[in-house]
Amino acid sequence: MRVAVIRFPGSNCEPESKRAVERAGGEAYFVWHRDTSLGGADAVILPGGFSYGDYLRSGAIARFSPIMEAIRRLAADGGPVLGLCNGFQILCEAGLLPGALRRNAGLKYVSRPVDLRVERTDTPFTNAYAMGEVFRVPVGHGDGRYAAPDAVLDELDANRQVVLRYSGPAAPDAPANPNGSVRDIAAVCNREGNIVGMMPHPERLADAALGSDAGHRVFESLVRYSLLATR
Repeated sequence: MRVAVIRFPGSNCEPESKRAVERAGGEAYFVWHRDTSLGGADAVILPGGFSYGDYLRSGAIARFSPIMEAIRRLAADGGPVLGLCNGFQILCEAGLLPGALRRNAGLKYVSRPVDLRVERTDTPFTNAYAMGEVFRVPVGHGDGRYAAPDAVLDELDANRQVVLRYSGPAAPDAPANPNGSVRDIAAVCNREGNIVGMMPHPERLADAALGSDAGHRVFESLVRYSLLATR
């Protein structure tokens, strides 16, 4: 499994994403946003950070980067694409995922652990988890409130496109939902299930040396997916 980790001006989570893939047994390498080729990648990760300083809207400028066309082609061919935090925002701005990420309820940056309930286990990034399982990883964002019209939300539920939901207070006196996302949505996928965007940061808790490797299975899932696909 060769995974391209895209670097945008302002990205800051690409080293952790690369290491998380490597710990899971994959091969990961950086691709600059101005490139037009993914270099033979089997999958793509759009990492967290603040692409273009989050000016205008988070992800609104990065969506025009030249590398996005190559990502569209890979996704159209069924290749796995994961957007983490700012990467999720970019995928929504690019129209590769439904909905939008708006300013957090309360208008404050949120950085803390959250509990996530697994709603779907047949994606390239969640197949190592059990249905209904709850795991804890951190969030860190100012524009993480998932929003969409009611008709779109109903369609997401009907098509099982909600991948993760916020569930349970992971911090004392803190609400389960850290940002006011509608229907507690923390991650969604496209109809085909190969493109996933999530606001939490599994790459920041993917090594037992940090006290927990609860996010490791997101990347383990990707490597397992590639092995299953070749059988």
